[in-house]
Amino acid sequence: MSDINSTNPRTLGRGICIITGASKGFGQALAYQVSCYLEPRSVLLLVARSGPLLQEMKEELQSATEEQQLVVHCVTVDLRTKEGVDETVRVARQEAVDEIEHVLLINNAASLGDIAKFETFTNPDEVNSYLSLNVSSPLALTAGILQLCPCRPGLRWSVVNLSSMFALQALPSWVLYCTAKAARNMMFSVLAKEQQHVKVLSYSPGPMDTDMQKEILRLTNVNHNPMPCHESAAKLMKLLLDNNFSSGAHLDFFDV
Repeated sequence: MSDINSTNPRTLGRGICIITGASKGFGQALAYQVSCYLEPRSVLLLVARSGPLLQEMKEELQSATEEQQLVVHCVTVDLRTKEGVDETVRVARQEAVDEIEHVLLINNAASLGDIAKFETFTNPDEVNSYLSLNVSSPLALTAGILQLCPCRPGLRWSVVNLSSMFALQALPSWVLYCTAKAARNMMFSVLAKEQQHVKVLSYSPGPMDTDMQKEILRLTNVNHNPMPCHESAAKLMKLLLDNNFSSGAHLDFFDV
């Protein structure tokens, strides 16, 4: 049986990889990185709300990986809903064959939420709507994929939580974002303790050139000098390929 602590598997194996928030930004950069390290006849599930962007990515990826015979599925759903999570699990179920060697789930989908003072959040519906995408969704999706692909000899299991320094550090006026990131960090720490066969990583990618960073600049007038998404994506891929982090670790782009 594959040991989750074994190091330096220089490919991701023949796997099924699920990336949420895959249509643009960091998720898109990850999809291109992951496709380079999956072995032939692997499956890549691209999950997002924007169908046209996903379809464009699918065509580009299949063209670039023609020799690998990579199977790419576009899953156009709203992960804030039960129906969106269920549909993602349903598509994964169709591809989770016994020959799969690696299940890789990258929980990337997230939103910024309102940047406002604590006392402005008096509407529970507003708070719950934010938490449904940023906390409830990754919990429910990860649980669904765990049920779909239980532990068996020869199966490597990896879960990535896209985190932030604000999972560990409070910032005034960022109560929604900090709360969600802290909750996700604890959620996946529990998973690492509970499921010994699953290798779990919370990865803080640093400021990147994404729509979210543009929105932060617009709202706060603070420029965080964002990097291209592919730089941080490459570092995450190196962490997954080296595979020498402790399960449940929270690692920051600038510290590895």
